[in-house]
Amino acid sequence: MDRQQSLNRVETFSFVNPWIRYFLFFFSFLFWVFSLLIVAIGVYAKVQKATDTVRDTFLIDPAVILIVVGVVMFFITFCGCIGALRENIRLLKTFSFSLTLVFLTQLVIAVLGFFYSDQTRDALGKFVKKAITHYRDDLDLQNLMDYIQKEFKCCGWNNYTDWSWNLYFNCTHENPSSERCAVPYSCCTPVPGEAMINTMCGFGVQTQNYLEANKSIYPVGCADRAVMWIESHLLLVGALALGLALPQIAGIVLSQILISQIQDEITSVL
Repeated sequence: MDRQQSLNRVETFSFVNPWIRYFLFFFSFLFWVFSLLIVAIGVYAKVQKATDTVRDTFLIDPAVILIVVGVVMFFITFCGCIGALRENIRLLKTFSFSLTLVFLTQLVIAVLGFFYSDQTRDALGKFVKKAITHYRDDLDLQNLMDYIQKEFKCCGWNNYTDWSWNLYFNCTHENPSSERCAVPYSCCTPVPGEAMINTMCGFGVQTQNYLEANKSIYPVGCADRAVMWIESHLLLVGALALGLALPQIAGIVLSQILISQIQDEITSVL
């Protein structure tokens, strides 16, 4: 009787831990669904933009970026899902290698951004300058700049006079635009108790000095505001970076453990 029980235990024994296997499956499945959501948002944004008369001024469309990121995530997480469910070593290795590559890429970008902060700031400055220049030409850029200026309570990149880079807000006498020397209303400081937004509150502020402009808008540039925000939210920035890295590390470790267990299972059978 004892011998029969021992044989049954040997037959039912498996090197593959079901907890690791199914945890990796549900972990991958969750991000697989998330990737489909990203693709759907990207496709929706692209379709909506195609129906607008707004001219696309950037070679890299944010909607296309969302679609590409979603498709890459879909491929990686699909390998993780099926690899864990079917105990397929090739798919699990593809999943692990892809996650490792993505993690190392993010790490390299973060390190380069830290050591070359001046170059990073210049690159961001060029992007913001282009966004300001084409503010009226691209709805995505307009929404992006409005969001940044409202959230960081800033105006322009260096200061509010940067809006002269824009054709409509340019503060030269030759400019026939009705918005000459103005800034977008997203630069304006909110008025307590104001029921309606005064979209013309930034008109003519580029002709004013800093103290005068400070009465109606946020005159500080978004570059300085961003640095101040990061310095005052270092814990949050670190938590976000950790929150982004931990799922990737967990996926890499779990997939490697599962691969090792499957290989042990195959070796025991052979």
